[in-house]
Amino acid sequence: MEKTDASSAAAAVADAKISSIFIYPVKSCRGISVPHAPLTPTGFRWDRQWLVVNQRGRAYTQRVEPKLALVEVNLPAEAFSEGWEPTKTSYLEIKAPGMDLLKISLCKPPKVSDGVSVWEWSGSALDEGDEASKWFTNYLGKPSRMVRFNAASETRPVDPVYAQGYSIMFSDMFPFMLASQGSLDELNKLLKEPVPMNRFRPNILVVGCEPFSEDLWTEIKISQFSFQGAYNQSRNRNCWSRAE
Repeated sequence: MEKTDASSAAAAVADAKISSIFIYPVKSCRGISVPHAPLTPTGFRWDRQWLVVNQRGRAYTQRVEPKLALVEVNLPAEAFSEGWEPTKTSYLEIKAPGMDLLKISLCKPPKVSDGVSVWEWSGSALDEGDEASKWFTNYLGKPSRMVRFNAASETRPVDPVYAQGYSIMFSDMFPFMLASQGSLDELNKLLKEPVPMNRFRPNILVVGCEPFSEDLWTEIKISQFSFQGAYNQSRNRNCWSRAE
């Protein structure tokens, strides 16, 4: 990648436009493309709020359970409206090849489960019950449970080296992940078989900028909201926290 000066980088930010917003309610399962999404201190609402764990409470990811990539999730359309709250008839719906539909109530309070861990973090989470456990156990072929982040009692801070004072749920590293279509197009020129953008699981997809120029962005503004960037070279990701 060729470096650009500050004025060129600023111009690239100004030219970039958001083409898609993605939410991944269950970590490592398929995402949902939405036209808009409410912002929260930990990222977009509903993003990586649920997690599938093994019998020791350790997170499953696509790295070790690639079948999770085939799990589709759905939320009520109104769940992405500002100020909406779930009712008794509000569900997270989950389906996968060869499996019946699983419905998780958004209103029913799950039981607290201790000893849940994802990467460097461990703490309590909210267990979604035996039906969800049986569904994922049958699908993955090994003991599994589904848990929800326990926002009432737990905090998962981001790495203070990159963004001190921010926290996340079950996301990797930071509240938001951004990628550009130009970068993917440039990468695919080097690959024998092109890969789609969902292989990188961004929250925000932008178009209209030079390939990899987003690596240089330190601050962007979307509507009236400002975001601070932190490029994590070890994960090769452009990660963002909302600037207060």
